[in-house]
Amino acid sequence: MTFQPRMTSRREGITLLEDLRWRRWNGAVADVWHAACSAGARGEYLSKDPRLFVVLERNGPCSDLKLSPNATEVVSGRQEFQLSYIPADMPLWSRTDEDMTIRHLDIHFDVSTLAVRLGEELDAERLATPRLRFSDERIMSLARMIAAECMDPDSHHELYGDGLMVALFIDLMQLGRTPPRKRGALAPWQLKRVTDFIEANCLRNIRLQELAELVELSQSYFSHAFKAATGLAPFQWHQQVRLKKVREMLANDGMTLTEIADAAGFADQAHLTRVFRRALGQTPGAWRRARAS
Repeated sequence: MTFQPRMTSRREGITLLEDLRWRRWNGAVADVWHAACSAGARGEYLSKDPRLFVVLERNGPCSDLKLSPNATEVVSGRQEFQLSYIPADMPLWSRTDEDMTIRHLDIHFDVSTLAVRLGEELDAERLATPRLRFSDERIMSLARMIAAECMDPDSHHELYGDGLMVALFIDLMQLGRTPPRKRGALAPWQLKRVTDFIEANCLRNIRLQELAELVELSQSYFSHAFKAATGLAPFQWHQQVRLKKVREMLANDGMTLTEIADAAGFADQAHLTRVFRRALGQTPGAWRRARAS
């Protein structure tokens, strides 16, 4: 399902000066707003997803920010403090006492997708901690390049903006390189469940996700654990079992090579021949003739 930012807002005295510019990447949506705020303008914002608010340009004084409508602690800012991280489900109020115009970038993060992409569980406490009006030169540089991609979506390859967004999120969450975890082999019951499944379904393509779900592991962890248990990657094991079935069918002189290729789930006879020769050093026909002689 495509990620959609889940944000509600109420604004008074704020007028958009340009159409919204936005981009979607795998794990985030970024949008650029250009607005005019009259004296006394105010806004109330609530998002179901964490977001980063970035002031790109401002003509006029900074607005005040607070995390509850009646809060006595108000976060006022200077021009150099242009970043604010707002956690999911945390309301934010803003107020401007004088006329101003502002261009800002909002990046809405899809945390579950980013955790999968980064291959690690994200720090829940860090995700839930607000950071209003802070300064970080590297994050700001990345944010400006992301905003440029929103303003001119045809300027670079899709992966360019995607890489910028992931780099910004890593910096924002202060994610460091984690040492690789030592992964053990599958337990005997897990290995039997998986190999029995492969045996029963070897004449069709089997997705790695199917095998991992059988033993309730991530695909990455499962691949390492399976190889630790068998010495082979899952697809190599599957291929060996499939070719064993092919050899059994070759022993049946009543089946042509075309029929065997079709029954074993290969695209055609040529595909079967390539795989068979690569694994066993000879063609299916040669194997059959050698067995008959």
